[in-house]
Parts: sequence; structure tokens; C-alpha cells
Amino acid sequence: MQISATSDEQTVISTFEMTPGTCTDVLEALQDAYDKVIRHQPGFRGAALHVNDAQTRICTYSRWRARADFQAMLRTPEMRERNRAIAALCARFEPVMYDVAATYPAQ
Repeated sequence: MQISATSDEQTVISTFEMTPGTCTDVLEALQDAYDKVIRHQPGFRGAALHVNDAQTRICTYSRWRARADFQAMLRTPEMRERNRAIAALCARFEPVMYDVAATYPAQ
């Protein structure tokens, strides 16, 4: 994924907090959602999933053509159902939309 501050794309960073005992379940549910639903939605540009060492947090980073594309994906019946199931496994689940302010490529 090429990240650019001049892009009009929408960046979404979502954090999921859970116990180590449910981390694998949440990760598998997220992978299944990205594989079967999210990556096929109009405007989807790419994503990455990250897990912390303690297995108490998962962070997803996704890029969308526009904010409306991300919001439309969230409103689909299948994602509403999936998000309810994922949220039930988490202590907290928070998607936040961001604009890229600056980038620093490797030297």
C-alpha cells in the first residue's frame, strides 16, 4: 500500500480490545470478514491487520476511495451482523476515520 498525504482516500484505523483467550476468535472473524465481504466492497483499496504481543489488542488499517464507501460497507446487512458478533467478543471496538496529514518514506 502506498500512503500519500495528497490522496483523497479515506483511512480507517479500527482498534479492538479483548482478552488473550478471545484474540484468535476475533482475528479469525476479522480475517473472514475481509476475505469474504469487505475487500469485495466498492471503494475498498487495501487493509492490514495487526496483533499486539499480549494478544489483547488488534488494530486494522484500511483505505477506501471515499468515506461514503466505508460507511456503505458498514451498513450492509452482512457487515452489521458480523460487527455485532465481533463486538460481542471484544471489551471495546472503535473504528476511526482519518485523513493522512504527512508521510515519511524510508531513506
